[in-house]
Amino acid sequence: MSSDVALGTFELSDPEFWIAPRAYREAAFRALRAADELQYFDEWEYQDSPIPKGPGYWAVTRHDDVWAASRNPHAFISGRGVNVTDIPQEMNEFIGSMIAMDDPRHFRLRSIVSKGFTPRQTARVEGYVRTKATAIIDRLLEQLPEGECDFVEQVAALLPLQIICEMMGIQPDDEAQIFQWTNVILGVGDPEYVGSFEQLLGVLMEMFAYAQKLGEDRRADPGDDIASVLMHAEVDGERLTPQEFGSFFILLVVAGNETTRNAIAHGMKLLTDFPDQRRLWFEDFDAHAKTAVDEIVRYSTPVIHFRRTAVEDTVINNTKISAGQKVVLWYNSANRDETVFANADHFDITRPLQPQQVGFGAGGPHFCLGANLARREIAVIFDEIHTRLPNMMITSEPDYLQSAFINGIKRMRCAWR
Repeated sequence: MSSDVALGTFELSDPEFWIAPRAYREAAFRALRAADELQYFDEWEYQDSPIPKGPGYWAVTRHDDVWAASRNPHAFISGRGVNVTDIPQEMNEFIGSMIAMDDPRHFRLRSIVSKGFTPRQTARVEGYVRTKATAIIDRLLEQLPEGECDFVEQVAALLPLQIICEMMGIQPDDEAQIFQWTNVILGVGDPEYVGSFEQLLGVLMEMFAYAQKLGEDRRADPGDDIASVLMHAEVDGERLTPQEFGSFFILLVVAGNETTRNAIAHGMKLLTDFPDQRRLWFEDFDAHAKTAVDEIVRYSTPVIHFRRTAVEDTVINNTKISAGQKVVLWYNSANRDETVFANADHFDITRPLQPQQVGFGAGGPHFCLGANLARREIAVIFDEIHTRLPNMMITSEPDYLQSAFINGIKRMRCAWR
């Protein structure tokens, strides 16, 4: 297949684009970055969808442009939706919590929520990241003597799921249900996980009801967990309502579980595909851990895009954007911008931390609240692997999620000696 893809020959909104070969998709985004102006795409009309087709959007693909738009929340707002589709406003906040809000409401909610992520709280969580990671590898060695398993199910998915559940005081018996809910919510577009809008809505309502009950329980009878901290935190005399806690719970559990899971899964595949980088990291793990983790996130970019809406006429990359138009920030493309990252398509664990990759967002008020925890989880699980299963390799092609939103791996076999 040619390494060149011409503008006008592909549609980012077409679900078929997201099951095309990855080399083709990367070439399409290279063409978008090289264009003299932004490209406008129609939205896709989904059969039997209760949500009407929207007007289309500008694709923002260069690193500097994604960075600039993210740091200008006055011109590019989140409160009209962060997904391409125009879902009802109440649904935006129900699903997205504070990522679908603008100031001053965003600032108020983030200020309260931040009380659960103080250095003291974060240090407590980081303490049991190691405990959970060690237990996962213990289980592989004790229960799988044949030395092979599905890496996503038995390693990548377990660590962030267990950490989130531990943080929120969720009982281990409920972990499987949380895992199933997150698969459905972020599996939109993949027929394996979501069959209809009604199915998605049903799962969201189940998760919301579970979260509300958890929040109400912690307000009445606080424990030693972040759910209790959040339900009792106050800023200027205000607390989270059970409804706000429910929506934030969905955001935290879905974002904290799914994105870190996929970073770990992609990381193991990259260490298999680039044995020189694996050898370099594993020979001096601590020296390269920080840059290696950020390179895994840059290269894989688990969250592919978020949308903003222009509220004033402005210009990006020689293109006039009118107030009211949508812009979609393609993080996957920004992280492969060859004008910013040398040899951008190569996985390099020594790549400098500046300029910054945008896998956790590109700064601004919506920068990922859990970025440092995600980095810690990725570093610790690979430390356990390098110490105890240094010969672990991926042995099958990944079964990728069909999604324009999450760069997900559903299944992927691994083996070790």
